[in-house]
Amino acid sequence: MKGQSKAASHAEYIAQLDEPRKSDLAALDALIRKLAPKMTPFMCNGMLAYGPYHYKTASGREGDWFRIGLASNKNYISLYLCAGDENGYVAERFKEALPKASIGRSCVRFKRLSDLDSKALRRMIRETVKASARA
Repeated sequence: MKGQSKAASHAEYIAQLDEPRKSDLAALDALIRKLAPKMTPFMCNGMLAYGPYHYKTASGREGDWFRIGLASNKNYISLYLCAGDENGYVAERFKEALPKASIGRSCVRFKRLSDLDSKALRRMIRETVKASARA
């Protein structure tokens, strides 16, 4: 998929993907729902999103976003983990544990789900849930 999806639901978003991307996103969607059951799934800006929240910055800017997001891009899958705590951004802490991924402050980019260590992935999602609960 290229660009933002017009899908109205998670199922529709995943259904329009080709294999192997379809299976990878379906598995990630199921894992996130299992590890973050209190984070309501919804669509946000053409991607899969979980845990809606409203933010307001010190400068007065406001908006609606998500705690966890998932997108199929042209060359990779993006997993957005919008959470941090006293130890910094959750995603950044997993750079060494996920060497096949490109990791920024809140984004983990990878080609295939099999490129990620499943234990590290689960721990990263759990830490995002925990940090989000404190926010």
